[in-house]
Amino acid sequence: MENLDSYIEKAPELIMTYGVQVILALVIFILGKYFSNVAKKLTVKLLTKREIDKTVVSFVANMAWAVVFVFTVIATLGQIGVQTASLVAVIGAAGLAVGLALQGSLSNFASGVLMVLFRPCRVGDYIEAAGTAGVVDEITIFSTKLRSPDNKVIVAPNSAVMNGTIVNYSAMDTRRIDLVIGVSYDADLKQTKDVLKKVLDNSSYVLKDPAYTVALLELADSSINFVVRPWVKGADFWPARFEILEQIKLALDEANIGIPYPQMDIYVKEAPAA
Repeated sequence: MENLDSYIEKAPELIMTYGVQVILALVIFILGKYFSNVAKKLTVKLLTKREIDKTVVSFVANMAWAVVFVFTVIATLGQIGVQTASLVAVIGAAGLAVGLALQGSLSNFASGVLMVLFRPCRVGDYIEAAGTAGVVDEITIFSTKLRSPDNKVIVAPNSAVMNGTIVNYSAMDTRRIDLVIGVSYDADLKQTKDVLKKVLDNSSYVLKDPAYTVALLELADSSINFVVRPWVKGADFWPARFEILEQIKLALDEANIGIPYPQMDIYVKEAPAA
């Protein structure tokens, strides 16, 4: 009974001491949870303004919420008297272990964030990267999905894409077609240039600005080579290339300008009579 009486006597003091701590802990937890939601919304708003990929926006926003919430839990436990030093050490050790175990995945995630921040390529661009080529269909947290010209799906790790050379064929509005046209040594040079220029002038794909180039490139072993370099819209590159090549062949045939092919002359020497 004496022990019970002593507890009853100390109850108001215990309530005042620990009650205040519990109330403060609840206040810290409620405020922390509120600010974690604020951090998430603010992150979404800032990244959306920069037109960051939605997948990365969602992931980074959830990371921001988790970081604030973890600190809130630690602060709440510390307020009610729990020793948080050991808890922080355990969390740090666990984070290090997870980081080492997921080193490759974290590298891919970091590369994905860099890709959507610096935009070396966007969805819809045709690129060469990571030893492959295709149209960018999707940039996810850990990988980049490409679609090859023959409609194959290629999934490349983001780190492989970012750590190598990225050739973006869609970054500019215009592209130059580089053709080398070989004609016979019997061909008239001026006539040949006029025929090539006429083909480019009549093509609906060729742009007036920048101006195209038609020039003598080299006197090769079996042909006189002309360089033909028209500028076209990036989206028209392949249709324009196919059409211009076909029209050049037809125009040269019509002008009776031959297109030579490699030849080899063999001389047979008779052996002396025995």
